[in-house]
Amino acid sequence: MKIKIIIISLILASSLCLNGQEVPYFFKSAGSPVNPKVEVMWNRYYTYEGINDICNKITEAYPQLARLSSIGKSFEGREIKVLTITNFNNKLPEDKPGFYIDGNIHSNEIQGSEIALYTAWYLTEMYHDNKFIKELLDEKVFYIIPTVNPDARNNYMLEANNMHSPRAGMIPFDDDRDGLTDEDGYDDLDGDGNLVYMRRKNPYGQYITDPNNPSRMVRVENGKFGEYELLGYEGLDNDGDGAVNEDGLGSYDPNRDWSYNWQPDYTQRGALPFPFYAPENLAIRNFVIAHPNIAGAQSYHNNGGMILRGPAQEKYMERYDRGDENLLNTVGEMGEKIIPGYNYFVLWRDLYPVYGGEIDWFYGARGIYVFSNELFTEQMYFGIPDDAGIDRDKEMYEFDRYLLFNDASIPWKEIDHPQYGKIEIGGFTKNFGRPDPGFLLQSEAHRNMAFTLFHAYHTPLLNIDDIKIEDIGGGLQQVDVTIVNKRLTPTRSGQNRRYNIDPQDQVSIDGINAMGKMIVQDIDHDITEVQTGDPSVVHLDNIPGMSVVRIRWITDKGEDFQVKLKSVKGGTISKSNRD
Repeated sequence: MKIKIIIISLILASSLCLNGQEVPYFFKSAGSPVNPKVEVMWNRYYTYEGINDICNKITEAYPQLARLSSIGKSFEGREIKVLTITNFNNKLPEDKPGFYIDGNIHSNEIQGSEIALYTAWYLTEMYHDNKFIKELLDEKVFYIIPTVNPDARNNYMLEANNMHSPRAGMIPFDDDRDGLTDEDGYDDLDGDGNLVYMRRKNPYGQYITDPNNPSRMVRVENGKFGEYELLGYEGLDNDGDGAVNEDGLGSYDPNRDWSYNWQPDYTQRGALPFPFYAPENLAIRNFVIAHPNIAGAQSYHNNGGMILRGPAQEKYMERYDRGDENLLNTVGEMGEKIIPGYNYFVLWRDLYPVYGGEIDWFYGARGIYVFSNELFTEQMYFGIPDDAGIDRDKEMYEFDRYLLFNDASIPWKEIDHPQYGKIEIGGFTKNFGRPDPGFLLQSEAHRNMAFTLFHAYHTPLLNIDDIKIEDIGGGLQQVDVTIVNKRLTPTRSGQNRRYNIDPQDQVSIDGINAMGKMIVQDIDHDITEVQTGDPSVVHLDNIPGMSVVRIRWITDKGEDFQVKLKSVKGGTISKSNRD
């Protein structure tokens, strides 16, 4: 027992005693916590229960930096958890600019959860050791929802699926309109948990086996017959209608369920009966509306290596004013540098148009600057750029062979099928193709987090820079206040100002009698804009990014007063004339 206690003590001390001297167990790698309180392996994926366990450990280890709460329940009754990450000791979270992060709205796009969770872990572990992270959590608050779609995440991981299923949540629908719901989905014919391809020998087929890789099927040349036909993913005709796999789980798109620019299913494939039909999305909507301080947002999807911004429809392009474009382009272009191989795209123009998407709702309905990253790019296989003209399908098989040692593929094997007769099944496992392989996951997480933190850093940072008092006679004085926004993000986006989504910014003077108020438009020529109404409160339509705003009051003479700035998305600050 004594030996065990000594060993445990040595481990906790993270050092080893050699020749009477303590030798540390660890040597710090740059940019990473050397001995984290919460030990997490970032080369694997976590179920809903695993995510909750990590969230609980983070909040237990760092109660002054992290709190966990539920924003609602999923369709199957799982709690949708949000981590609030900030320095809780210096200011109320709602008085700081907020940044929202979510992942895994599409159930098979799993690594978004790990990257969101990695962000929460990294911020808390590095707060006391890194000046940038400390200042970030002192100034901002992060709201992190690791998984938007907990039901189907667990289904993807724990039930038989392929890399593409299920994409939706678990709400049942009658896709083939036969009066039944989800009755003819995929079937795991060999019970291994992976749904791979079915092939059948056919002298008139279009495929042959790749002579250099027996796991790979390739099309024959035009004008020739092959030896196989492909029959799709594993499945049976469960409802006897002559079709296989035509009515599977979900079959809707939770990222077509948002109210801004929503269209029904006959216009936008995947739309639900009406906006916010999915309880998970409804819970997020309610949370975001209840937290108007959210100034920036990030959603994680997969795949393709893209940094996407709105608008999702061309006709809304004009809604992004010059300031909006400047911010989004600056952040997006930095993202291309931070995440090599990723491309910064405008959604409607460079990918495809979308109706009822999350990205448009955040900006269009809430005035929040938002990006959506499509995680993982095939360029990560061997570092070959997308424009090199290589065969990416072939490259996947080579990557599996030389770097994963065939761990991601299942060799073809014969099986009897009740409808097709003798067939063979084989192909890639469900954890390959869309999710990052384990050894690439932490690098992907860190780079995407760094991009998101760059965006969060540039949410408003307001400062009352200067208070000047000048005696103007008659028992009156002139009070000039200089307000600076030290970051790129304005306090109100173009969309926010256009529709007055949030109230205007307010600057008030307390402790002294104000007689008049104005905004100084040109300090050199003393040009001002006089405001009416309560003389102690100045209303500002916006405080642009990287800008200075000057305010002037005419007041009675007084010794002590305070200037307070309240901005919904810029935070609340105050300064005394004695400071």
